[in-house]
Amino acid sequence: MSPQAVAPPAPAQTPGAGIPRPPATANELRIAGMVPYSSVDWPGKLALSVFCQGCPWKCLYCHNHDIIDPRKPGSVPWEKVRSLLSRRTGLLDAIVFSGGEACLQRALVPAAREAKEMGFLVGLHTCGAYPKRLAELLSARLVDWVGFDLKASPAGYPELVGRAHAWRPVAASLGALVASEVAYEVRMTVTPGLVAQVPQVLSVAAQAGVAEVVLQQARADGAPTALREALRDSPGWDGVFSRAVASTRNDFPALVIRERPAQ
Repeated sequence: MSPQAVAPPAPAQTPGAGIPRPPATANELRIAGMVPYSSVDWPGKLALSVFCQGCPWKCLYCHNHDIIDPRKPGSVPWEKVRSLLSRRTGLLDAIVFSGGEACLQRALVPAAREAKEMGFLVGLHTCGAYPKRLAELLSARLVDWVGFDLKASPAGYPELVGRAHAWRPVAASLGALVASEVAYEVRMTVTPGLVAQVPQVLSVAAQAGVAEVVLQQARADGAPTALREALRDSPGWDGVFSRAVASTRNDFPALVIRERPAQ
């Protein structure tokens, strides 16, 4: 008789492999800080602004550079935000999720849903780094307004944010936003190092179907050292910025271009 065939041992299985990841909860949202009353984070609305911990990019001009580390825990529990919202029904119009980059966190979706169920409008600030999460929020109607930061020309993204191929998700996010029925504002923070890219940024916005762009003049208050030094070394920066805005209005007559100081 031939020897009995022996089945090969089953491959070792990584503990937890194949087990679906449980849904995120709002309580998992890592929040670096909040502003109980804000009139600037959503134009025309009085909002509670939540600054979510973590961002995949390291923009040279970031005013919130202390909260970009995605590994740090939050310092404000969602329960505190929930409690504040419940006490300010009728006093606040909305909650705005900012950052950092709010779309980095899975818990953003249930947090936005909970705020909507409490009767508040939901705003979002995003750089467009996570198009799938943005699309999920848009399709589920969990956001009512989006402030979209168009940071540089497509070719200028890697140097500005410190990531190769950063433009790809931004382009996808911008396309999804324009195609949705959600209100939005597209804005660019203009620094001395980015002023030459303004025409390219406006061209990209116009081609995507954006009708209006806000150009925000970079400011030194609260800025990282590199930006403060760049502004210091750029005499007449106010005039340079104003002339750049005026020039682009001539070059893009179909595009509404507004200007304001960076917030």
